[in-house]
Amino acid sequence: MERDPQKWSPFRELDRVRNDFEELLDRFLGSRASREQRGPFTPALESFIDSGKLVIRAELPGVDPKDVDITVTGDQLTIGGTREQRIDEQSRSFIHREFSYGSFERTIRLPGSVEAKDVKASYRNGVLELTMPVPEQSKSRKVTIQVEGEPSKR
Repeated sequence: MERDPQKWSPFRELDRVRNDFEELLDRFLGSRASREQRGPFTPALESFIDSGKLVIRAELPGVDPKDVDITVTGDQLTIGGTREQRIDEQSRSFIHREFSYGSFERTIRLPGSVEAKDVKASYRNGVLELTMPVPEQSKSRKVTIQVEGEPSKR
């Protein structure tokens, strides 16, 4: 089967050069992680108990706190919002891009029921921090193990 010769195109050559350059960058910087491969923006979370308070932190770099919604329903806490792409970035031709944008929502199961009025939120350096009292039924207690045949220790 004979191939039809393609007419030379400077745009095809530029695409080839761009692809070769991206492959070269991938070899030096690791695998490509484009926005399509990474998926939508999903903030990282951590939670812990400190001085009788439950603390939940969410990394929200580049997110305006006005674009974040926090809701508490029963034992569910939901953090949702949007990380907007700047308009001037849409016209750029990126060489490498790992940032992701769009709407996000994370739901966390809380230990016991928390009153929404007791949740306090602060935002600093791209980190949202929520604090709330640990519900009484969720506080830890020591459990004694009863071994059969031994008298119980009190």
